[in-house]
Amino acid sequence: MEKRRLGNSDLMASALGLGCMGMSEWYGPTNDEKSIATMNRAIEMGLNFFDTADVYGNGHNEFLVGKVLKKVRQEVILATKFGFLPNEGGINGRPEYVKKACDASLSRLGTDYIDLYYLHRIDPQVHLSETIGAMADLVCEGKVRYLGLSEVSAKSLKLAATVHPICALQSEYSIWVRDIETEILAACRELQVAVVPYSPLGRGFLTGKIKDPHQFGDKDYRKDIPLFQDENFIANLSIVKELEQIAVSRNCTAGQVALAWLLTRGHDIFPIPGTKRQTYLEENIGSLSVGLTAGDIGRIDRVSRRVHGNRKNDSGMKLVDQ
Repeated sequence: MEKRRLGNSDLMASALGLGCMGMSEWYGPTNDEKSIATMNRAIEMGLNFFDTADVYGNGHNEFLVGKVLKKVRQEVILATKFGFLPNEGGINGRPEYVKKACDASLSRLGTDYIDLYYLHRIDPQVHLSETIGAMADLVCEGKVRYLGLSEVSAKSLKLAATVHPICALQSEYSIWVRDIETEILAACRELQVAVVPYSPLGRGFLTGKIKDPHQFGDKDYRKDIPLFQDENFIANLSIVKELEQIAVSRNCTAGQVALAWLLTRGHDIFPIPGTKRQTYLEENIGSLSVGLTAGDIGRIDRVSRRVHGNRKNDSGMKLVDQ
């Protein structure tokens, strides 16, 4: 698998990573045995960039990911996040908490260092420079190799970089969520910061496998996202239909078209599609061999302007582009 330098670091990451959140919660029933098999298959196929967070499954995801990666620890890039505490009603970016959270993650992951440590969301009650300063201390202590941010504005990214180099920015980015292209992408390139898109398949919507807005289970949080609701859902199906047409001409799937499009945005883009299933993992990796023409990309650009609905609910939108 192709590997690229991750931002301004010396980490060489596979062009696609694996988002592990859904293995522990938020996307319906979980199955540790199947998730472990999927991670092992990812390693076999050359994928070396794994993404988790302390909040996923209230720590369960870090335990799960750490268990699998322990045997190949030196060969993979392990990224995790801290600071997002939805069950406790907020965000914590206080310096003293940064170090406490890191130690807890190291314990759950079963490792003595984290390759890429993200601030999951900015704490509005703490100056960003204080949080980044505490994260930089972790680098000095050898507990963390590189720092990252998630869902921040261009202004915040530049501020953080004055305190310590930022290796990667993780934000939602896909054919139907392109907010990052307004200012943030340019700031990343100015600072040589890698872009790590989460939900690059539109939380599954862009694969064409979601046909009914009422098919989500009670524990599936997509029910609360405006993009998936009622009239918005119906209107957004036109995007999928366009992708499916392109997929037929390229002998691939709609999901592979969506990932291939993201990969055309630059060698500094490292999508991390999440899945619990080996079949979908293999399909996602297959996108690396899909070639899109200028005409295909033009069609996608046009259809992406027809998106209806916000990518998060009202409370979630308050925490993005901080």
